[in-house]
Amino acid sequence: MSSNDTAIGRPTGEILELVGVYDAAGTLRGELSYWIGARLGRAHCSLCDITHGLVRERADWVSCRGGLPVPFQTFHRDDQPEDVRASAGGVVPIVAARTADGVVVLVGPDELDACGGSGERLVEAIERSVATAGLSWNTGA
Repeated sequence: MSSNDTAIGRPTGEILELVGVYDAAGTLRGELSYWIGARLGRAHCSLCDITHGLVRERADWVSCRGGLPVPFQTFHRDDQPEDVRASAGGVVPIVAARTADGVVVLVGPDELDACGGSGERLVEAIERSVATAGLSWNTGA
């Protein structure tokens, strides 16, 4: 799913928060299974590659996230909010925007892969999708 796939019927308005959904389970067993699978080349989540190193959040991602004008929350495929799941049609990993009018998927799996593990590229992809969708940032002003 790409940002262009959801352009028709999109909510409009200000982005209240961003929501990222990992292609991994949030349970201890799921986390361990993903970690082992990723090391063996059997599991892959491009959003995980952007946000996390071997065991913790990447410092470059923390910096990129801190520069965003709204909060960025992350969830796993099994604990994501239902409105996000419905808007993405169950596709993961994704980054979505929550607006007062609803949820808009901004960045899909292919676009996340294209970021090549770069937080800066993810922020650029988000900003492109925000402009394309005609959304704006809620800066609290």
